[in-house]
Amino acid sequence: MTSTDVSTAAEDSGPGGYAAARLSLLQQEARPGPSRRKALSALTDDWLNGLFTAAAGGLRGVALVAVGGYGRGELSPRSDLDLLLLHDGSAPAADIARLADRIWYPVWDLGLDLDHSVRTLGEARRTAADDLKAQLGLLDARHLAGDLGTTAALRTTVLADWRNQAPKRLPHLRELCEERAERAGELQYLLEPDLKEARGGLRDATALRAVAASWLADAPREGLDDARRRLLDVRDALHLTTGRSTDRLALQEQDQVAAALGLLDADTLLRQVYESARTLSYAADVTWREVGRVLRSRSVRPRLRAMLPGKPPVDRSPLAEGVVEQDGEVGLARAARPERDPVLPLRAAAAAAQAGLPLSLHTVRRLAATTRPLPTPWPAEARDQLVTLLGAGRSTVPVWEALEAEGLITRLLPDWERVRCRPQRNAVHTWTVDRHLVETAVRAASLTRRVSRPDLLLVAALLHDIGKGWPGDHSVAGEIITRDVAGRLGFDRHDTAVLATLVRHHLLLVETATRRDLDDPATVRSVADVVGSQTTLELLHALTEADALATGPAAWSAWRDSLVTDLVGRVGAVLAGEEPEEPAVPAPTAEQERLAVEAYRTRGPVLALHARAETLNRDGAEDGADDAADGADTGQEPLGVELVLALPARPAQGARESYAMGVLPAVAGVLALHRLTVRTAELSGVSLPRGLDGAPRSAPAAAADDPAGVLLLNWRVAAEYGSLPQAARLRADLVRALDGSLDIRARLAERDAAYPRRRGITAPPPRVRVAPAASHHATVIEVRAQDAPGLLHRIGQALEGDGLRVRSAHVSTLGANAVDAFYVTDAGGRPLGEEEAARVAKGWRRLCGGDVR
Repeated sequence: MTSTDVSTAAEDSGPGGYAAARLSLLQQEARPGPSRRKALSALTDDWLNGLFTAAAGGLRGVALVAVGGYGRGELSPRSDLDLLLLHDGSAPAADIARLADRIWYPVWDLGLDLDHSVRTLGEARRTAADDLKAQLGLLDARHLAGDLGTTAALRTTVLADWRNQAPKRLPHLRELCEERAERAGELQYLLEPDLKEARGGLRDATALRAVAASWLADAPREGLDDARRRLLDVRDALHLTTGRSTDRLALQEQDQVAAALGLLDADTLLRQVYESARTLSYAADVTWREVGRVLRSRSVRPRLRAMLPGKPPVDRSPLAEGVVEQDGEVGLARAARPERDPVLPLRAAAAAAQAGLPLSLHTVRRLAATTRPLPTPWPAEARDQLVTLLGAGRSTVPVWEALEAEGLITRLLPDWERVRCRPQRNAVHTWTVDRHLVETAVRAASLTRRVSRPDLLLVAALLHDIGKGWPGDHSVAGEIITRDVAGRLGFDRHDTAVLATLVRHHLLLVETATRRDLDDPATVRSVADVVGSQTTLELLHALTEADALATGPAAWSAWRDSLVTDLVGRVGAVLAGEEPEEPAVPAPTAEQERLAVEAYRTRGPVLALHARAETLNRDGAEDGADDAADGADTGQEPLGVELVLALPARPAQGARESYAMGVLPAVAGVLALHRLTVRTAELSGVSLPRGLDGAPRSAPAAAADDPAGVLLLNWRVAAEYGSLPQAARLRADLVRALDGSLDIRARLAERDAAYPRRRGITAPPPRVRVAPAASHHATVIEVRAQDAPGLLHRIGQALEGDGLRVRSAHVSTLGANAVDAFYVTDAGGRPLGEEEAARVAKGWRRLCGGDVR
C-alpha cells in the first residue's frame, strides 16, 4: 500500500478510518526508516486537519501546530503527539475550549499519547521564556491546520527570541545536557542504552539543531544526519517489537529489533547504535567547545577594541614542530605541511594530550585529508609520539576520540577496526572493547614509574584485547596480531617478543593469584616459566593492574591487589634463582587462633560474622578494619561482610565422622538459604600451634586427618536484599546441616518453587575443565558459570558424592559470573587420574546447566 493509498483510506476523519490506515502502514513489510516516519506523519497530519476543519467552523485566527518530534515529521509508531492549539485571542474562550476538546478526545480515544496545550502567541512566548524545554519544542513548530499566518507569526517570533537570547540560554542548555548525561550515562557504552536520554542520543541531536538555529555555532555535519537516522530507525523497530512507547533498548529485545532492521544479530545492532552515539557525542563536544569560544570572544573583544587600535593580534604558542596552541585548541603552524610530514598527526596528537588541550576540528580534518601514510616499519619518531600520546593519562581520551572520528586511528592501526565500538556483554566491563583499550593505557600511564620499559607497557595496554575482534581465544589471536603490529611500529625482535608475551598472558597473574594455591610450588614455577624474566614480570604486573582498573569496579580490589603482589614476589624470587618452598603451616591470625581453639575444645563449629573493609597503605599492603566507616579519606574499600568459620576435623562423639567432606556443601547451602551471595571464599585445613590445648603442629593439607586439625573457612558474603542474618541463626542452621537434620536441598527447592525466577538474558554455557599441571599435590578443577543461588552447594554435594577431598577452594563472583577453582584429591589424598578427573568435570558441567558432550 502506497502513502497515497493510506491517505485515501483515512479520508474519514473519525478515529476508525485513521486507526485502520495507521495499522496498515505499520504492518507493511518495509523496514523502519525515514520514508515510513514521513508517511506516518503525513497520515496523522491529514487526520488532524480533518478533525480541526470539522470542528473549527468559522473561527478565525486559530491554528493547529505540531511541535517537538512531530513538528520535525519524525513520528515513531508509539511517539507522543505534541500539539499546540494557537489562537490570537479574538475568539471566545468557550469556543476555543470546545474546539480543543473535539481534537484532543479523538486522539485519546485511540489510546495515543498526547502532549497538548492551548495558548495565544504571547502566552507561548512567555512559556518559552520560562521553560527552556518548551522553547526547544517550539523551534520545530510546523503548521497543520487553520490560520497559516498565526503559525508563521509563532515561528518568526520564537526563532527571533531564541537568537536574541542564545548567549544566555545556550549555557543553560549545555548544563541540562550534562545533567542528563550524568543521569542516563553514555549511549556508546551501555548494554541497555536509552536511545533518547543518554549522552549521544536523540536529545543531544535536538540540542545540536537548537545550537545551529541560534546562528552562534554549528555542529560538524558529516555523518550527523545518518547517525540520527539510525537511532530513529532503531527506536521505530523497538516500538513495534515491544508495542510500547519506550526508548530503552533492553537486552531481551535486542535480537528482535536487530531482525526487524535486517541486521545479523544483537551485537551488530549495538555496534551501529554505538557508532551513531559516538558521532553525535563528538559533534556535541566540538559544538559546545565552539559555543564557549564564541561567547568568550564576544565578552573580550569589546575591551580589546577599546584598548588596542586596529585588529587585535592572534595569540599562537608553539607546542611542537608544526604544532601550535591557539584560542584553547591545538592547531597546525602556518608553515606546517602535513602532505610532506607523515608523523605530523601523531606529533600534533601527542602535543595536544600532553598539554591537556583538544585538537581543533579543522586541524584533524586537514590531517585526515592530506597526510600521507607512514612507512613500514614506522620511523622512531612516530613510535615515540604514539607512546607520548598514550602516556598523557586522562587527556589522551578526547584526543584519541578526535583522531578516531576522522578515521585516523584505523589508518594508523588497521586492526583497530575490528574492536571499534564492539560491545562486551559482561556486566563486569564498563566500556566497549576499543574504549577499554584506551582506558587501560590511561591507567597504565600512572604506573610507568614502576617499570623499566614504559613504552612496552603503554603499547601492551593498547593492544592487550585487540584479539577480541577475532574468533577463538582473544589472547591467542591477540598475540598473533601484536607480533604483526609491533613489527609495523618498528620494535625489534626482542621487544616484539615481550609485547607478544604480555598480550598472550595478560590474564595470567590475576587468574593464578585468585584461582590457584600460591603455596603450591608448581603454581609459582608455572608462572615463572611463562614470564621468563624480571623485566617481563614487572611489565605484566603493571599491565594486570591497569587492565583490571580499566575494566570496572568489580574487577579490582585491595584483596586482589595483595594476592597478585604476593604471587609476583614469589615468581620474582624463582626468577632470581631461589627455589619455591614447600607450603609451611600458616600462622593463624589472632581471630583465627581464637576460633580454632574454641572449635577444638567444643568439637563444634564456631563462626564470626562482621563487616570488613580493605585498606591499601602506601606500600600496597592490605589491612582489615571491623565495622569500617566511610573510607573516602583513608583509601578503604567496603567489602560487605566477612564470615570466618572454624570446625574441628573430628567432631564430638556420635556426630558425623569427619567434617572435611561435608563442610563445603553445608556452609554453601546455609548461606544460600539465608540469601547470602558468596563473593569470595577460601577453604583450607590448618593445625593448632604447639601449646594450644596440647595440640601438635602438622601440615595444613593434613588437617582433615589430624585429630588436632581445624578446618578454616574465610568467606566474603553480601545480602541479596534486606538485612544480614544474625550469627546465632547461621550457626544453628549450620550445626543442623552438618548433623544431617536440616535438608538443605528440600528447603532450597521449596523456596525456588515459591519464588520462581524471572526470565532474563540467555547466559553463555558454563565451562568446567581440569587445569593441566596446575599442582603436584592435587587436581585443579575450574568452574566458570552463571552465578545462581545454591550453585556452590550443588558443587559441594557433587564433591561429597564423588568421595573427593578439598585441599583448598578459591571461589569468587565477578558480576553475574561464578569463577571458582577447587584443589581436590581422592580419599587417600592423591591427585585424581586423568579419566577420573574428566568424569568429575563432566558431572559438574551437568549440574551447572551445561552441555556434557
